[in-house]
Amino acid sequence: MSKLNVAIAIAVATFLAAGCQANTQTGETSNSPGTSATPAGNTNSSGLKIGSLLPLTGDLSTIGQQMASAVPLLVEKVNACGGVNGENISYISQDDQTDPVAGTSAMTKLSEVDNVAGVVGSYASSVSSAAVGIAARNKVMLVSPGSTSPVFTERAKKGEFNGYWARTAPPDTYQALALAQLANEKGFKRVSTVVINNDYGVGFERAFVSAFKKLGGTVVNEANPTRYDPKATTFDTEAAAAFANKPDAVVAVLYEETGSLLLKSAYQQGVSQGVQVMLTDGVKSVNFPPKVGKANDGKFIVSGAIGTVPGADGKALKTLTTLWQDTKKQPPGEYVPQTWDAAALLTLAAQSAKANTGEGVQSKIREVANAPGTEVSDVCQGLKLLREGQDINYQGASGNVDIDANGDVVGVYDVWTVTNDGKLDVTGQVSPK
Repeated sequence: MSKLNVAIAIAVATFLAAGCQANTQTGETSNSPGTSATPAGNTNSSGLKIGSLLPLTGDLSTIGQQMASAVPLLVEKVNACGGVNGENISYISQDDQTDPVAGTSAMTKLSEVDNVAGVVGSYASSVSSAAVGIAARNKVMLVSPGSTSPVFTERAKKGEFNGYWARTAPPDTYQALALAQLANEKGFKRVSTVVINNDYGVGFERAFVSAFKKLGGTVVNEANPTRYDPKATTFDTEAAAAFANKPDAVVAVLYEETGSLLLKSAYQQGVSQGVQVMLTDGVKSVNFPPKVGKANDGKFIVSGAIGTVPGADGKALKTLTTLWQDTKKQPPGEYVPQTWDAAALLTLAAQSAKANTGEGVQSKIREVANAPGTEVSDVCQGLKLLREGQDINYQGASGNVDIDANGDVVGVYDVWTVTNDGKLDVTGQVSPK
């Protein structure tokens, strides 16, 4: 994107944000791109200001909209118990549209126009990859609740982020190992892969191939991997290639919109019959089976597919679930616990630093996430202890969220399947070893 285009995008986004009307009773934003909200009582611009960069539209919007709802819920809870450093939090939401170009413009606005201290985002690894450089350059702490590409670990080791990157979802090096273990447990010896051609898909593919081979398995298309363009509209060639030579299973690392078309094409070509489909978190959505469609027997095409998704077993999960059900009338969806934890860590770190700046948040985020310190699962309790000068070790809704030097956490994974009526059932858990 040229400097002129970025400048125009910032100007337009600023105009739109200025024109949005916030709900001053709850501090929540709407699901419109680029909206902002200031919770009731916050008229001092020196208070902590955080943003979110999540997909409200685009290929990952079904899950992204749920994730985005978690941040204002956390902000409302924190402001109700005294805020951070004696003031309420301001919150600004941006829609990255599941697109790195849009994400670049949105992150630039959050960092250079809104002057946020921290950002919850993004979900897509490709968007976070585009945004993290902007965050680091502007000393804004970026905490992703869903970008799982191993590339971030490699870049962090090189010192590219200067500590301004962390994530509450574990990297795909762990999920790929968990999925490889699941394939091995199911007795699959020959598998092929098909992945979306971006940081997420390719990073997962490489980690899975390595892990599965170590377990004695064979990846039949390792020499010529099947990868599809995320902007493509037809996937006949890729579908045929992935299911060629009748592997025991096809490991499909997809996004919902494009992935549904690929699997539908495989069915229509008659190549997927008798082949187990293994999926990941990118398509664990109630909308995914209907989008793929039904088979001639009336069952859903992806009936019987199995997959993994980062699970949640943290001490704060019960509290979040109760709060979520009270407001949303349903259990929290995928990556909602990780999003809650990302926002919680930003607020706790600012309070610990006694500073509402990105530098302050960056300096304390690992300290409040890790031992030593009093274990707390309630963000308000954590803020209270920090105000009293005590150390804390936050135990999140998604897990213990111990963040290492590269910004990574280790998690557990739910094993899920698609039933004949298109529902998604969690059947167990698997931990990477």
